[in-house]
Amino acid sequence: MIIRTLAVPAGYRLDVSLGGLPFGRHDPCARWVAGTFWWAARTPAGPGTLALRQDAGAVAATAYGPGAPWLRERADAVAGLRDDVTGFADVAAGHPLVRGLARRYAALRLPATGLVFPRLLRAVLEQKVTGKEAYLAYAATVRHFGAPAPGPQPLLLPPDPAAVAAEPYWTFHRFGVEQRRATTLLRAAALADRLQSAGPADAARRLRAVPGIGPWTVAEVRHTVYGDADAVSVGDYHLKNIVAYALAGEPRATDDRMLELLAPFAGHRGRVCALLLRAGHGAPRWGPRQPVRSFARF
Repeated sequence: MIIRTLAVPAGYRLDVSLGGLPFGRHDPCARWVAGTFWWAARTPAGPGTLALRQDAGAVAATAYGPGAPWLRERADAVAGLRDDVTGFADVAAGHPLVRGLARRYAALRLPATGLVFPRLLRAVLEQKVTGKEAYLAYAATVRHFGAPAPGPQPLLLPPDPAAVAAEPYWTFHRFGVEQRRATTLLRAAALADRLQSAGPADAARRLRAVPGIGPWTVAEVRHTVYGDADAVSVGDYHLKNIVAYALAGEPRATDDRMLELLAPFAGHRGRVCALLLRAGHGAPRWGPRQPVRSFARF
């Protein structure tokens, strides 16, 4: 067990900053327990678990397992404490809603996990399905491949990409994943080591070359793995409408229109999107909900 104390800026809040890291309240790999954030990870140094808790103006980081030294060094980035908000107040001032959100959520910092494959796994499973379908597929995949994480919490480690890459695509049918996403996941898993060792720009270039991975998946990885405050998830089913309705009162928009509206916030476009989502902004919904489908018998 390795312990580190992290200094935090005035007004910082761990719960606000890390709210999006777990995939729902029952993520097998990450969760909040009595005010402490627990995160299981396969690090380059081995499996480990990181516990983060904010008390008295600081964050206590406790790491367990063979990956503990790596997690200790990365703890401040995971907590969002490497996030540079310089200049955001100036660009936010140009729009009254964003200016208000910047003040309301001044405690928010963007985490940077530094681990590519866990976020890539989740992003591929989220492609073009409902949130419920994506979570069920993610949880089933983790439980199939996952092993117990070090430490006192009953968490599972994310799947080993080598084990994922070794499976035939139809293995994932019983997890609710059709051939298209399953094949994309297998391709990504086969490249996981090279992606992990690459820098942000090189990793994005390599990802874009993988069939089945487009700008949405790349942006999701850049945003969470590297803390890229400018990454915008182009191709998201809802985001373009959320941005257009919040910033311009337009209930429907294209990705090009979304990027046009976000242009004044260059350098922090992804941060603006994160604030809108954190505040619960949405666009009017028309038509029926998408059905939850099952591929378990395919």
